[in-house]
Amino acid sequence: MTISDVTSTVSSPSKARFIEEISLVIAAQDLTPTMMSQDFLKFSGIVPQEWELSQPPVLNPNFAQLNFTNGISINAQPRTITISESVNNKKLEELAAHLVAGRYIKKLPYAEYLGLSFCPQILLPFPDAPESVQQYITGTLLGSGSWKRIGIAPVQAGINLMYLLERCQLTMNISEAKLQQPQQPPLTAILFSGNFNYGVGQKQNQSQDRLTQIASFLDHWKTDLEEFRAIINQKFLDRSANSGQSIGETSLFPGQTL
Repeated sequence: MTISDVTSTVSSPSKARFIEEISLVIAAQDLTPTMMSQDFLKFSGIVPQEWELSQPPVLNPNFAQLNFTNGISINAQPRTITISESVNNKKLEELAAHLVAGRYIKKLPYAEYLGLSFCPQILLPFPDAPESVQQYITGTLLGSGSWKRIGIAPVQAGINLMYLLERCQLTMNISEAKLQQPQQPPLTAILFSGNFNYGVGQKQNQSQDRLTQIASFLDHWKTDLEEFRAIINQKFLDRSANSGQSIGETSLFPGQTL
């Protein structure tokens, strides 16, 4: 489940806060969803024995899904496994998705690993000013132009960005989203999605070489998360020098050093 699909219980719309989620996506040539049973994950030590499922698992040749009560979910499709975790109200040292990914890699050392992606997401609701999301994307980020004035309703837009970092490629998507609420209208929100993409070198054909590379990529998850937060806070949500207006909170993560 992604943040754009999440259903949040918001007791008071005026108190709605951001939602944050991280995902680690491991790609391997020979991975099949039927390998992701609860028994395999627990008996191999990839997930702790005491973890409980929040709903019945899904397991078939094309898709596997296990959602745990602690906010961890594991989804598998042919050639990929995605380990996701809700970050809200957790400190970095309390997160467990990277530990699950690390144990998975160690238990399957001979898999033909292709790459790893770290995918953070931040969903920022605007309960009191839903029009701010559209204005921010099409006004602040995209600027002016007659392309906005087509049809009878304000244009909706999303933005795809690509950055080349020293360690990997970062792609970002910024779009409008709807946050569903039980017994209440959905909240308009802005969704920031990132993808730090690490690919296994084509010249590294030995299993141990691939294992070493994929493990080293996983070590970057905390740096990636901190950099993503800093980019959103400092580059996208800070006060605009041109408009003199700020979108959202000054910092999504008060009290933390970015």
